[in-house]
Amino acid sequence: MLLTIDVGNTNTLLGLYDGETLRHHWRIKTDRDRMPDEYGMMVLSLFGHVGCATTCVNGIVMAGVVPPLAKIFNRMCERYFGQLPLSVTADIVTGIEIKIDNPHRLGADRIVDAIAVHHLYGGPACVVDFGTATTFDIISAEGDYLGGVIAPGIGVSADALFLRAAQLPRVELIPPPDVIGKNTVQAIQSGLVFGYTSMVEGMVARIKAEMGQPLNVVATGGLARTFAAQTDAIDYINPWLTLEGLRLVLKMNQ
Repeated sequence: MLLTIDVGNTNTLLGLYDGETLRHHWRIKTDRDRMPDEYGMMVLSLFGHVGCATTCVNGIVMAGVVPPLAKIFNRMCERYFGQLPLSVTADIVTGIEIKIDNPHRLGADRIVDAIAVHHLYGGPACVVDFGTATTFDIISAEGDYLGGVIAPGIGVSADALFLRAAQLPRVELIPPPDVIGKNTVQAIQSGLVFGYTSMVEGMVARIKAEMGQPLNVVATGGLARTFAAQTDAIDYINPWLTLEGLRLVLKMNQ
């Protein structure tokens, strides 16, 4: 089986593939202070819960956007799985051309998202990733990475609002019943959920206008379903797009 690891700024996604089928997936909090053995014991517990042994894993591939954690996960994999993961960079075989000023500055998660969306949905396409940042990644009809957009994520904005405004509370990131809030909580939820939805709609429209052609718009990330339910600008929802891209990358590099 194949273990895929996506180390993000806020959450880390783990996926266990049997061939091309994602059998199990987990989302854990990314903690920069956690040691290799702590991550190892957590992964052992997750595997045990679904009745899998670490010996069933014959390949590991990892994408990370938190450089200090690369060594931590490498040590964890070596100690608990007896192998080092393939780490995604612009230097490995990806099957795509990265057409930006400095390909080495592109996040590994955005590389594998581009690979996955081209493989699953074709191009041209736009991946909207609702993570710590809200990112838009543009892929050509040939599968090349053309560039993108980075905006603050909704969680970052919600935290900033709570921390910088003394009388505003933290709120659950769900759509309120109406755009015009009848209380403070609903007003904040409207601004966050509907405001970010409008930002996505506006950015997708601008990207399509600049490309001069239709695009397959694919939403991914933990809040993908929440936002896709609010708009017709998103064509597909795939919360595990990055894991699928990691699976494809390992296949290309074996």
